[in-house]
Amino acid sequence: MDVFLQAILLSDSTIRLAVPLILASLAGLFAERSGVVDIGLEGKMLGAAFAAASAAFVTGSALAGLCMGIVVSVCLSMIHGFACITHRGDQVVSGMALNIMVAGLGPTLAEAWFRQGGRTPGIGADARFTSITLPFAEAMRDVPVIGLLYSELISGHNILVYLTAIIVPVVAWVVYRTRFGLRLRAVGENPSAVDTAGISVTAMRYKALLFTGVLCGIAGAYLSTAHGSSFIRDMTAGKGYLALAALIFAKWRPVPALLACLLFAFTDAVQVRLQGVPLPVVGEIPTQAIQALPYIATVLLLAGFVGRAIAPKAIGQPYVKER
Repeated sequence: MDVFLQAILLSDSTIRLAVPLILASLAGLFAERSGVVDIGLEGKMLGAAFAAASAAFVTGSALAGLCMGIVVSVCLSMIHGFACITHRGDQVVSGMALNIMVAGLGPTLAEAWFRQGGRTPGIGADARFTSITLPFAEAMRDVPVIGLLYSELISGHNILVYLTAIIVPVVAWVVYRTRFGLRLRAVGENPSAVDTAGISVTAMRYKALLFTGVLCGIAGAYLSTAHGSSFIRDMTAGKGYLALAALIFAKWRPVPALLACLLFAFTDAVQVRLQGVPLPVVGEIPTQAIQALPYIATVLLLAGFVGRAIAPKAIGQPYVKER
């Protein structure tokens, strides 16, 4: 039972750590399916995390923090769109510029406003998304197997975790079962044909980036007002890049992207538990090596197991309307 309990707790940590990866990966799905490379997922999440933590602290409302995080992320997404859709700039350069700008601007504003070394003050429980105990969770705790699954693994998460569980099938339905999804995929594959059909390629790509901004906003708000309780410098820790790697590993499909994010989150949860623990034969591994485990797993998966990932044909190509 002790082994089973540890497995449940490890799975619980995996779910919590996977949420921002899943949201960012689905955000990248919208952008890249429309033909826009979005390296800026990291910057959007980081900007949203700062905005959400600041707004939640000032207003005392987690919902206000979430809304502000989404607004800031959408604004950053529109800046990316303005640079690479309207002005046909280099999409990779635009995304990296956003990442660099937000990485410096967030701590600078935090220091100017709160004077706490580039971070926001701690947010109280009233201004955070706290865990929710589902009905009968405590009563079922002692029931063998099912009780632990329900009380520890299913119950006890915050509302954004449950929202993410709903978002995944909704995104899959939108992309594959709606007119918007059909047009989205067509724009990423053959924008000329879409334009010939009387559909604005520019408008479709901006709509895709709008969805990208919303999902990155939720991911950033989760980091600072649900999983954590404040904004700190570089708190995304490369999660935007991991999410993009998961999307490539999944070959730009939502459900495989979910599974890839869970895999990356699992390695992250494992590395937390391995720190300072001596292993048989090799002994205690340096903390820095353990912390690199999720990134090493990402490189190995992309280099050796992803196979041939065929991206949308028009990805990264600015569209010039034919006259």
